[in-house]
Amino acid sequence: MQELVVLALVRLAGTDPDEAYKQMQRTWSIHLTTEERHWVWGAIGRQLAMRLDSDALKAYEQARSDHDLTDDMLAWKVRAALRVSPKPAWKSVESAILAMDLAQRQEPTWVYWLGRALQARGQKDQAQTLWESIASVKGFYEQLALEELGRSIQMPARPAPPTTEEVGQARANPSLQRAIKAIAIGLRAEGVREWNYATNLVNAQGHAGRMSDRELLAAAHWACELDIWDRCINTSDRTSMAQFDPVLRYPMPFQAAVVQRANDIGLDPAFVYGLIRQESRFIMDARSHVGASGLMQVMPATARWTAKKIGLKTFTVDQLSQRDTNIAIGTAYLKLVLESMDNSMAMAAAAYNAGPSRPRRWRAPDQGRGPVLEAAMWAENIPFNETRDYVKKVLANTTSYAALISGQPQSLKARLGKIGPRDASAPPEDTDLP
Repeated sequence: MQELVVLALVRLAGTDPDEAYKQMQRTWSIHLTTEERHWVWGAIGRQLAMRLDSDALKAYEQARSDHDLTDDMLAWKVRAALRVSPKPAWKSVESAILAMDLAQRQEPTWVYWLGRALQARGQKDQAQTLWESIASVKGFYEQLALEELGRSIQMPARPAPPTTEEVGQARANPSLQRAIKAIAIGLRAEGVREWNYATNLVNAQGHAGRMSDRELLAAAHWACELDIWDRCINTSDRTSMAQFDPVLRYPMPFQAAVVQRANDIGLDPAFVYGLIRQESRFIMDARSHVGASGLMQVMPATARWTAKKIGLKTFTVDQLSQRDTNIAIGTAYLKLVLESMDNSMAMAAAAYNAGPSRPRRWRAPDQGRGPVLEAAMWAENIPFNETRDYVKKVLANTTSYAALISGQPQSLKARLGKIGPRDASAPPEDTDLP
């Protein structure tokens, strides 16, 4: 009987966490075992946290032991604790992360936030040890860890280029040859599978075993030479930091067109490149399962709306496959979204991925009210897994591209800023944005 009650309460939490909260408080809490009670409160807390509800942490606090919660419940408890105003509930952040499974606890996300919690609680040395374990230029939290340690973000020097022999071995690899031929005749999916097989399972000598760093670098170098940008990026991304080649990891094809267009409309070229790298990996004819097309993965309806806004009177949707038209439409839309989102890159990236209405709700979910958060906290609380991951990758990409383009140290924190409810005195939002 109790198992059915627990199941019913958990299912109710999935559809109406407020009612499940009331049922637990009024009736059921005293009838459940400690473990069952914690499990239900964890389910309620998770759903409230995913709704960005300010009562989420109160629900979690009803579960007296974090060790009775799943890793997913614990992740959302951390996110709920980060949203507490006027300052995060750092003790809850620390407790929830320490209760996670070891593998999850070692992910850069939770290493970074555990460091922040320890620092806030006066344990600076332990925090710095954690940040040192992940600090690098290769990802969102890795970059933030660098900045917590007082270092700026700058691209490392390129490793020694692949030798003639190393490139020759890559070109002689039968699997890589088959992959390139398949991609050349339009069988991209098949070519990508063959390429991944070669780099994961067959080394340069044709023997079983993952390619070494130098072999991966040579394969990536060859892919870049052939303008197969997605394989260039994905393959170079897999080398260790000792063979980190920023030019291969962050290529800048179509540079004249992208930089000129971005500069013409007052948009940061690094932001455009950071977004394209995530959207299409520079595949000209990329098309998503929902119909977005081209380098900047623009939806047909969005393209038509943007074309009207910028005066492209002869635009037709089939032109999205043309490089310059796709860049013109995509950058114009990104600029309009950025302006509508108070020039917050994090919100603009979320809007580009999930539509403008959602980040507007996420910034002030409680009837127009909400805490003012570091944008990293705001991004970590995005309820959609895909969009949360997308925003972090676009902003990390942007910072890396800015370092490459400018040749100067960069700050991800400065790009992120803070996000809170919209200023009532600000100009009206463009609510027509698709």
